[in-house]
Amino acid sequence: MIGANGARGEAVVTLDGAPRRLCLTLGALAEIETGLGVEGLAAFAERMKALSARDLMVVLAALLRGGGENAPDVAAVDPREAAGAVARAFAAVAA
Repeated sequence: MIGANGARGEAVVTLDGAPRRLCLTLGALAEIETGLGVEGLAAFAERMKALSARDLMVVLAALLRGGGENAPDVAAVDPREAAGAVARAFAAVAA
C-alpha cells in the first residue's frame, strides 16, 4: 500500500482498482495551466468550474506526475473516479 505525505499535500486514490498518489506540485500546476491554455490561478479556477473530459485528463495526468508517476495513462480511468481523485488532490492541498 502506498502512503500519502500530508505535509506535501499528497492524496492517495484508487483508480482502475489500484492505489495511486496525486500531488499538486508547482510543476503540476504549470503543466495544468499549459495544458488548459490558461494563465494564472484566477483563470485556472474559472476553467475548473466546467472541465471537459480532455481537461480532466490533463489535470489528472499532471497530478499523477506530481505524485511521482512518469507516464501516467489516464485514458481508461472512469470519469467519476477521475473527478473524485482530482477533488481529493485539491482538498489535500487545502488541508
